[in-house]
Amino acid sequence: MKELIDLHAHSTASDGSYAPAEVVRLAKEGGLTAIALTDHDTIDGIPEAMAAGDKWGVEVIPGVEISAHFPGGSMHVLGYFIDYTNGLLDERLAVLKQARLDRNPQIIAKLNALGIPLTMEQVVKVSGGGQVGRPHIARALWEAGYVSNIQDAFDKFLRSGAPAHVNKFRFPPREAINMIREAGGVPVLSHPFTLGLGSAYALKNTLLELKGLGLAGIEVFYSEHSREQEALYLKLARELGLLVTGGSDFHGLNKPEVVFGKMRSQGKVIYQLAETLKAWREKNINHR
Repeated sequence: MKELIDLHAHSTASDGSYAPAEVVRLAKEGGLTAIALTDHDTIDGIPEAMAAGDKWGVEVIPGVEISAHFPGGSMHVLGYFIDYTNGLLDERLAVLKQARLDRNPQIIAKLNALGIPLTMEQVVKVSGGGQVGRPHIARALWEAGYVSNIQDAFDKFLRSGAPAHVNKFRFPPREAINMIREAGGVPVLSHPFTLGLGSAYALKNTLLELKGLGLAGIEVFYSEHSREQEALYLKLARELGLLVTGGSDFHGLNKPEVVFGKMRSQGKVIYQLAETLKAWREKNINHR
């Protein structure tokens, strides 16, 4: 029997709707043997998740998802098996947390100027106590009846180019990758399609560049990837000697179309993928 896992999940520490312990409990209910908690730009939820993993018998891989600057698209770098007690990593992530804090009131001000009287208090109320970001603003817009769903909020107001969008500081890819490696982690490119590259040739060149910066792998299996995308990413991973990972990008009620442990390619996201991450870390991090 294959041991199913999920290497991409979020909690209320960033923009998920469930507390870290609840994420682990849901993983257990979904038949998963291991998960990675990969909250956006924060490691605050990991201790609670690790404790819940011990309770529920689920291996919790300490992780993070760092936003990186990429012109024309969106780049996220996942970090696996990080030392979440690393003070330097927390200091660097604090820069990104502050950037998000600075952006939120600017977005609210733009929404107010558009005739939508949303307040920060409403947004904080739906955040669940973690750091507040655009998904929480989207949820608050939906709950207040200004949009038909969370995606509609992004499409109408919050995505790049939309009337309430505000740019946020992001580290360059080199620094995002280095942050993960210096914290003992394994850096992996998340959902490559969000880079917005128009061809397999352009993606291959970008992956080559990122590998030169220390990237270890690519997220091949993902809830929004088509079979064609999976095939392309798997081919590129093999050609370039990159690790293969997979995860649902579970956000709970903030991304209701994604069901933990139930994505189309879940049968391919097995514990062997975690073992290859561990082996890479042992070879490239522990004995440097």
